Amino acid sequence: MKNLINSIKSSAKELSSTVTLTVTAMLTALNVILHSVTTIVINNFLQIRFSYLAVASIGFLYGPVVGGLAGALGDIIKYVVRPTGAFFPGFTLNEFIAGFLFGAILYKKPITIKRAFFAKFSVMVIVNLILTPLWLSMMYGKAFMVIMAGRIIKELIMLPIETALLYLCIKAVTKAKPVRVS
Repeated sequence: MKNLINSIKSSAKELSSTVTLTVTAMLTALNVILHSVTTIVINNFLQIRFSYLAVASIGFLYGPVVGGLAGALGDIIKYVVRPTGAFFPGFTLNEFIAGFLFGAILYKKPITIKRAFFAKFSVMVIVNLILTPLWLSMMYGKAFMVIMAGRIIKELIMLPIETALLYLCIKAVTKAKPVRVS
């Protein structure tokens, strides 16, 4: 718990850096582009996306506060650029939580396949399997468990693929990590 609090404090300090804001803005733009270009719609309740890679990269580089804020801001921008239905703040909360979790798990830590798995698994359980079905249930009046059933299968199939992509992406980000300018 103490590590998380220190991580949050350190991440909040990152917001005062021009480099942080610039790189975060560029990765948020990439988040929006990936969402527009790579989203695979299965039905109203199931979609496969790869935009999480940009948010995870922000969390890895700048921590949970910056990752969460970038995720939420990216969600709002995605809605403005390409609205798909009514705006629902629950999904913005999802993006904040995902960015926060990626930052809390990956920030200032060496990337390993286990850590990438834990980060993606945490987001999968909290955001994709609990919160998203809850929001969809509230929006469409469908039973929570009915929505969740199809999602569980998709998430179990995608977890190893998304873990591998996350690991490879963060490894690449580690090699290209931006320099600090004081």
